[in-house]
Amino acid sequence: MNTTDFNKHKEKVILPLILMVLTGISACQKQQEMKKEYNWPDGVTAPVAEKKEHFRIIHGDTVADPYYWMIDFFKEGPDSAQVIEYLTAENAYLDTMMSGNKQFREDLFNEMKSRIQEKDESVPVFKNGYYYYTRTEEGKQYYKYCRKKGTLDATEEVLADVDAMAEGFAYYQIGGFSISPDNKLMVYGVDTLSRRQYDLYVKNLETGEILPDKISNTSGYGVWAKDNKTFFYTFQNVKTLLTEQIRRHTLGTDSNKDVTVYHEKDNSNYIGVEKSRSGEYIMVISQATMSSEYRFLKADNPTGEFKLFQPRMNDVLYSIEPQEDRFLILTNDNAQNFKLMESPLDKTGKENWKEVIPHRKDVLLSNVDGFKDFLVLSERKNGLVQIRLIDKVSGNDHYLDFGEPTYQAGLGSNPEYDTKTIRYSFSSMITPNSVYDYSVATKEKTLMKQQPVLGGYNPDDYLTERLYIKARDGVSVPVSIVYKKGFNKDGSAPLLLYAYGSYGYSMDAAFSSNRLSLLNRGFAFAIAHIRGGEEMGRDWYENGKMMHKKNTFNDFIDCADELVKLNYTSPAHLYANGGSAGGLLMGAVANMRPDLFNGIIADVPFVDVVNTMLDESIPLTTNEYDEWGNPNNKEAFEYIKSYSPYENIEAKEYPHLLVTTGLHDSQVQYFEPAKWVAKLRATKTGDSLLFLHTNMDFGHGGASGRFEYLKDIALMYAFIFSLEGITQ
Repeated sequence: MNTTDFNKHKEKVILPLILMVLTGISACQKQQEMKKEYNWPDGVTAPVAEKKEHFRIIHGDTVADPYYWMIDFFKEGPDSAQVIEYLTAENAYLDTMMSGNKQFREDLFNEMKSRIQEKDESVPVFKNGYYYYTRTEEGKQYYKYCRKKGTLDATEEVLADVDAMAEGFAYYQIGGFSISPDNKLMVYGVDTLSRRQYDLYVKNLETGEILPDKISNTSGYGVWAKDNKTFFYTFQNVKTLLTEQIRRHTLGTDSNKDVTVYHEKDNSNYIGVEKSRSGEYIMVISQATMSSEYRFLKADNPTGEFKLFQPRMNDVLYSIEPQEDRFLILTNDNAQNFKLMESPLDKTGKENWKEVIPHRKDVLLSNVDGFKDFLVLSERKNGLVQIRLIDKVSGNDHYLDFGEPTYQAGLGSNPEYDTKTIRYSFSSMITPNSVYDYSVATKEKTLMKQQPVLGGYNPDDYLTERLYIKARDGVSVPVSIVYKKGFNKDGSAPLLLYAYGSYGYSMDAAFSSNRLSLLNRGFAFAIAHIRGGEEMGRDWYENGKMMHKKNTFNDFIDCADELVKLNYTSPAHLYANGGSAGGLLMGAVANMRPDLFNGIIADVPFVDVVNTMLDESIPLTTNEYDEWGNPNNKEAFEYIKSYSPYENIEAKEYPHLLVTTGLHDSQVQYFEPAKWVAKLRATKTGDSLLFLHTNMDFGHGGASGRFEYLKDIALMYAFIFSLEGITQ
């Protein structure tokens, strides 16, 4: 039960790279030296985007936007074909400029792929009489979703052969597997456009037949009622992609006649539907950044009326966890870091709430999972996850011990309500992802699987650190760092600094086998846990959003400055990376401190903040008002304009920049990075490199296969390695 999620812009951020300039040389000499040593071709002309007259006028402020026409592809405007021509030209420019390290990119791709165990199997999860798991095969991009009845020695049933289903598609995303209570039917979602617009299908697991009940424009999952013929799903607005309705479908009926059981009128809210772990309740959730509201229905009464749990309250979030004798309520009502309350099953209004666990200033209570005999609390203290277990009868509690200074940990899949064990996952910057089963009674943990890293990986060859760096306003910002032993802290080594810093998402220090290609070539990798995330509590988030957003950028710059002062690196070897909202961070720091970074990589960057937040026809815009502010309000407009990367480009030297986007991106649409690059190229001075790479087949999360995304990482790695003089 998550206090801040339920937004559909979960985001997958691909780690990146960049470039470098030789210090003490004039701009002209730098460019000549780069071309000579790093094999950049001579005489290649970068694309120049056409300028067309367009003015934005609001609050008495007039701004020329000569690249506004680039929005036309999805709006099917007169310049749609020209948009494709421009993006194609940018891709061709990058390909030509990077042609000298084409083989190096292929080698990097194969190197990273070689660490992945291609024939693999997930740890089975038991639910309602069956063990469910996925398995992958040698050379295959996708996987097979399988189950076995009662015992792992039983005959395997392949519920979805995604390798076969994805044939013929450039992009194929499947998910939301939901099995009916009688184990005979499965509903699932498929997206072949990379727009997060899913079609729902229903499969008869006894016959293998795909039923005719196809439903389009959904969020990609269904929730079954107990009658095994009714399920609920979230319907999206076709244009804005907003989740607007919860509908009820009965098998064998026309989906165009599905009953709308809830219609959200506030376009700043996300909505969804889910089932309680006990299976007794179906819940409809409506949530914005700063308020939420639940409705619930007994799962054995699918045609009944959903009951309102507690009407939404301004600046109050709550979520519920049904138990057999009460509701548990996680809320920030007069509790910034959240507290745990309870209510009777038949009296759920706020006036009936009673405190179970009080608010704590130094601990964020982020999740509560209720089981038959115990509760599991996910907390954050000093920027790190803690998992706390509480016996329901005795009230005794204890914490899991993870034993490393910085890490990522969390509950795994635990669908069974009546269980004696929990499953959790753990990884760190040096420990591959590990899945454990933990006995709540005996406190014994069993390692079920640690993800293998092929090729002889030894964690003892690497070191990880946790620093606390003081920002300009006195706040201490955590920084997690990893490097290979022998790394010299004399300022000569390259370092890649990553951050996100938005939506309350916490970027924990997890393992990446791809990152070994950096570390083994002398790089350090660091994560700055800046404000805008929730690593240090709810206040950490609230002081990195809306009218405090600049704290996010300042924190990142201050962390980078201090890493230079501590001789982990120098501006000649310092690189920055972020994606999506983290791409906004990259654009902001490029404008604010271009001297501090040799190169910046911005993945699917949210860089045209003012124009996007003024256009309610763009997917997800209205959902974001509580994160960035509504620029229709003059004060919010002026603040956003003061930091928006696109608005603040100046005629000055910038770091080398590699910018990525996807033509079908529904979260941060392609025209934001395209406009940004065009304006940068027309405005900036100096000879720094500027590349735009548009994936013409994919969207926000990149490629859908197991290995295809590695090609994008190989491109980034080859770029930065070449500029560091690393060619193999």
